[in-house]
Amino acid sequence: MTNDFSGTADQVLQAGRDIVYNDFRTVPREEPQPALFQVPSGTACFVNRTKELARMHRWLAGGDGDAPRTYVLSGTPGIGTTSTALRTAAEVRHLYPGGVLYVDFAVLDGDVRSAQAHVLRSAFGVAEQHLAVPGPDLAALYRSRTHRRGRILLVLENVTTPAQVTALVPATPGSAVVVTSNHRLEELVLDGAQLLPLQPLDAEHARHLLAGLIGAVRVEAEPAAATGLAECCEGLPLALAVVGARLAARPGLALAVVLEEMQAESSRLAVVSPQTGATRHSVSAALGVACRHLPAAALRLYRLLGLLPGRTFHLDAAVALDGSDRAVVAPLLEELRAASLVDEEIVAGRPTGRYGMHDLVRLHARALAEADDGEARHAALCRLVDHYTVRTAFADRAVMPADRLRITDHAVLLAGHEDPFAGPDARDRALDWLEAERAAALGVLRTAVARGLDRQAAELAEGLTALYLNHRHLTDWIESGRLGADAAARLGHRALEARLRSLLSRPLMDIGRSAEARKELDRALELADGTPDPVLRASVREFSARYWDACEPATALAQYEEALALNAEAGQWRGVALVLYFMGCTQDATGEHGRALATLADAHDRLAAIGDRRMAARALAALGVAHVHAGNTRIAVRILMRAAWALRRQRARPYEAQAREALADLALQDGSRAPARRQLARALELHALDGSPKEAELRERLEALREEG
Repeated sequence: MTNDFSGTADQVLQAGRDIVYNDFRTVPREEPQPALFQVPSGTACFVNRTKELARMHRWLAGGDGDAPRTYVLSGTPGIGTTSTALRTAAEVRHLYPGGVLYVDFAVLDGDVRSAQAHVLRSAFGVAEQHLAVPGPDLAALYRSRTHRRGRILLVLENVTTPAQVTALVPATPGSAVVVTSNHRLEELVLDGAQLLPLQPLDAEHARHLLAGLIGAVRVEAEPAAATGLAECCEGLPLALAVVGARLAARPGLALAVVLEEMQAESSRLAVVSPQTGATRHSVSAALGVACRHLPAAALRLYRLLGLLPGRTFHLDAAVALDGSDRAVVAPLLEELRAASLVDEEIVAGRPTGRYGMHDLVRLHARALAEADDGEARHAALCRLVDHYTVRTAFADRAVMPADRLRITDHAVLLAGHEDPFAGPDARDRALDWLEAERAAALGVLRTAVARGLDRQAAELAEGLTALYLNHRHLTDWIESGRLGADAAARLGHRALEARLRSLLSRPLMDIGRSAEARKELDRALELADGTPDPVLRASVREFSARYWDACEPATALAQYEEALALNAEAGQWRGVALVLYFMGCTQDATGEHGRALATLADAHDRLAAIGDRRMAARALAALGVAHVHAGNTRIAVRILMRAAWALRRQRARPYEAQAREALADLALQDGSRAPARRQLARALELHALDGSPKEAELRERLEALREEG
């Protein structure tokens, strides 16, 4: 048998027993033509991305002999991957004599075959009848035609899978592919791809983008509103563009009016997702496209995450919402991370178990969740509230002493749950968790109240005081205390309401709202005295006495004496030590320095003996201050230094700050300005962490000292 072949073909398959013969002799030869430039024009307002563009330019300027390369631009929908890709293509087109080609997979429903046919048809003039061949043959024709051309730059938009990219890589050496995707497409790294996830615009560039759309004059006329709009959009270029387009279309509309709409969470997403005009100019539409390719379980979790009250969350909170376990939820979160819908927090090169969502993404997820079944949504929120109530109780137990007064029955609440903070450094890890979850926990408390979950709301509020007593977030504490106390009142739980109202008096006193504090304390005393619990009655009297410290020391001392007797009657020796500490402070403030020194020394020794290091350090600091007042300066400095370091180890920020301020005052009395500046700088740092009202005062003092030299 003789195999005879003549003419031209793009592909010849060997003839054998099963003869397969593909004849492309009828495909017309391509004629030389000018380099194509198929990409659409980019946005007129393009800001920042300087570093990204420079990096892409360097990489895309490779030599002719290089293997084809791939560059993947990814990020949150609306982040500007398309604008960046189109700008890059326009700037490097002269490096690609074979042309700059373009495929939008969104238009082609993600179909690889359609994409290959589109390129062959639009860039190489291949007629339709020659495209109706089996998939492998079409792929072979694609490779053949792209191999014969000069260096090609191919821009692929809205890619969802790595296979869409690998099937379209041109065969010409030196060619390149720029990919835009909401998906990170990390598998392409194995094929040598470079990954470039885009980040939101910073505040300055967000304002520049807005100014480019509506004019610098309007931005300069309302600078605060312009900054507020940029913050509400969180640097998402698409959102800024939609807002800018609306303002540009209505020159008389004040920026402040649009800002007011966006500051209301209920309308923020609607502002950047207009229902008129092209849907591509809509944040909701862009996010809808990103969700279209999610597996059903991942999409369900995405919707549930919209119910979270904060922008960051821990894996365990997602597990609670989902109602399953870590083994199920962790891969689903990875799906969402790969789709650029959530971000994973990495600290020091290690994942922390925490995730975040762009605020507009969260609101989109919430809108989807609110369209779901109401019962399922309520069940998910109940699981979330229970999760935070239990986890906060464990944190309270780790941070505060075991014999601290607690009305919540931990034996009941925590039964059957594993302690997440068990092991070394439990206190530090629990305090870190409380701080990280501060905003979310308060949001969950609001959710509990809104859902009628009063028991969980009151118990959660009591547990959160473990955070507030160590890191005095006073505004949060007031809201939490009020919500919890009112929930306890609705339950008819007198003891829990009394406890929460007495605790609420502390932040109210700290910000000067003494009349409100007195009202809470009067109600707390009335409620506590209606219970048979002597420790609760003693505790409320202790809080009441601390109110009277400022105006009627004699009344305060009388109430401390009552509290001492009640604690002793109940055998509550930590309560006795605490009352002695506060009583000693009152004695010192009223000039009874000798009695104060003895009382505070007794309180310190008792607290140290029972292992309450935090309160023992506070008593030591008060003892140092009493020595100052007694004229024992050298002893005072030594004791205050010990107290400051002990409080630092206990991460008791407000009390360490007080000790540092006392040391600064002593240093200034001695004429030692450098040590005074060091102590004040540390005190300022601590007050700033807690948002203390003393921050401004300390900053002024420190600046004055620095100017004096």
